[in-house]
Amino acid sequence: MSELDLRLSTATAQDTGSFRLLELPPELCQIIESASEKTASLFIKGHPTEDAVLCTLEKTYAVRSVVLSNTVLVVTPSRSDPDGTVHIRDQLHEILELVPVVPKLHKLSILLRDMEYDEGDEDKQATMPKYSYEQAPNAEFARGLKERRILVLEGQLRPIAPAHLSTILELLLNYLISLSLSHQAAPIEELVSVLADEHEIPRAVSKQVMSWFGDVKEGLWKMDIDAVIRELGVGILRHHRHSPISENEFVKKWKNVVGDTFESSVKLSLLSGDYLRNLSSIGEEATLTYFPSSALPVDPAARFVELFLTRQRWKHEEIQHFLLDIAVNSKERDKLLLKHARALTDTEGVWYTARVSYNN
Repeated sequence: MSELDLRLSTATAQDTGSFRLLELPPELCQIIESASEKTASLFIKGHPTEDAVLCTLEKTYAVRSVVLSNTVLVVTPSRSDPDGTVHIRDQLHEILELVPVVPKLHKLSILLRDMEYDEGDEDKQATMPKYSYEQAPNAEFARGLKERRILVLEGQLRPIAPAHLSTILELLLNYLISLSLSHQAAPIEELVSVLADEHEIPRAVSKQVMSWFGDVKEGLWKMDIDAVIRELGVGILRHHRHSPISENEFVKKWKNVVGDTFESSVKLSLLSGDYLRNLSSIGEEATLTYFPSSALPVDPAARFVELFLTRQRWKHEEIQHFLLDIAVNSKERDKLLLKHARALTDTEGVWYTARVSYNN
């Protein structure tokens, strides 16, 4: 191993500097190494009141500072003796670590609360504050708009009213049947035109709704049956946040809304993470209560408090659905459960209870 003379530079302006050491996960290394200068894009984003995140075109990473036990020296070869002497440019006592996180899009619902698009609201305009874009990549932001049912109309963001969305989906199902169209390859123009002519639903609205609930390609719409059925089920369940509905009555209403052709696709598992199933005593009929995970706190600690205030214990297969939107994968979800809950096993399976007591 060759020996080098290590010196502190006296030419401060030329040989010293300020550096940050960023540790890249394997997937980011692969992107950088395999991409050309025009396609490798990394962005540091964040509002002044929030922690910064690093974004690729498709994923979001939290930027965390990790203190080093040993000092790292940043050095460069000496100009006068490049083979035998190096100069210290900086001393580092920490590195920046990147951890995959869920994109911070929860503010969209708050910022656009008064901008809801409903029937007859075509002339209402909305302005989108810039900083709401800054903590998610373009692909994840677009996916967030779709999941939150937010229309883009003439450059403005408009969350569609749930009741109006249900009406449009019901009409689409009805016209698929009445016009004898296949749900796997329905002509978009025909459906858009009939909704505009007979129900005055703007074409831009119906096209975006169809893109949310299926694949649009070459002028044809391949409907995502489960997505449509689920949304219509949530539309019914939304009225029962405070007044439970019997499970049998709910399923009957749900099947009636979707019609005979699609009633076989109705199943409660489609609504996981949006309802609570209640049994007051053995032998009594189960009831359902609207309990959407999207309305729970995004902070993990606060979410677990809310969950255990609602129920003292949860089955594993139930609670996991209320953590999907705050964990990037099952591994991170299990870490959250390990940190905030205590697992108990009995003859019925695995249950989770709070690590601390909460007062109901």
